[in-house]
Amino acid sequence: MENSEEKVILFPKWKTRLEEESLAALKDKRYEEALKKLNELISYNISSHEIIIGKLICLMELNRHDEAQNLCEDVLAVKDNDYYKYLHIYLTILFQTNQYELLMENVEYELSSNKIPAPMRQQFKQLYEMSAKLEQDSNQELMNEYMQDFLNAVDLHDYHSQWRYIKLMQHKKLTPNHKIIGLLIEESVHPVIKTTIFQWLQQKNWDKAVEMTKFGLHIHINPSSTVELENHHFMQQFGNLLNETEQKNPTLFNMIKDILYRYTFVRYPFLPSNDEVESIARAITYIAERNLNLHNESEFEELNDIIEEIETCEKLFLSVVDEL
Repeated sequence: MENSEEKVILFPKWKTRLEEESLAALKDKRYEEALKKLNELISYNISSHEIIIGKLICLMELNRHDEAQNLCEDVLAVKDNDYYKYLHIYLTILFQTNQYELLMENVEYELSSNKIPAPMRQQFKQLYEMSAKLEQDSNQELMNEYMQDFLNAVDLHDYHSQWRYIKLMQHKKLTPNHKIIGLLIEESVHPVIKTTIFQWLQQKNWDKAVEMTKFGLHIHINPSSTVELENHHFMQQFGNLLNETEQKNPTLFNMIKDILYRYTFVRYPFLPSNDEVESIARAITYIAERNLNLHNESEFEELNDIIEEIETCEKLFLSVVDEL
């Protein structure tokens, strides 16, 4: 039996015939046939620039853009003498498939290297400019669509949908407009939604003060210069108090972490002062132990108000999302 590892040699005449037949099929726009013959040549490790370009043309004409994009990325990784020819095709694929952001990232990188051949430099810049315009137009269309759905959800007090549309706009890397920012001062807007909007502004490095009200408190605050929730000094201090609990009872520790996150998420950016850390830690530990049926009969009357506030925040959090 023939060894499967043995290399099969393609005779020169057969190689020439396949190359001629694939070229003829390509010229006649018989792309399926051309692709089949090109793949056969490639299977014999015959992969000249002309063959790769031919295969890319076939894949693009057959609307198999994912395969064409993957092939481009493979040959670009080799960085041979035909790199910029492949790059031009790659950028064209990205443009045709509306991947404007990825196209712009690639062009920015290549322009920074200052190695693009002069004839292609202007072409790449034109692709970049067209992509930037189309990306902006596309984002504006998406923003208008999602914004209308979001505002409808606000009118209906549909908190789940509000949160979902905000997360969707974040995922699409859209920027909050003034209508959304204006919701931060509306008393009727859910505190979880306000926190989500504020964190969206932080994600976009919003470097202007915004007004925000929550639980009767009012503040002018710059999102980009505000410490993120996870890194806030209150969270750091609280974490220091839990080191022993984490070692002794990991289940209790995780329950405390969950309650703490929900409580602070609802309040953020209006977090408690450093002086309140210890009493809040005791209250959250009490709630966690009770939830796990670990609670002793100790009296916590002096913490009743804090416990009630924490439990209210938990209910508010869970009224919008099950988990963030």
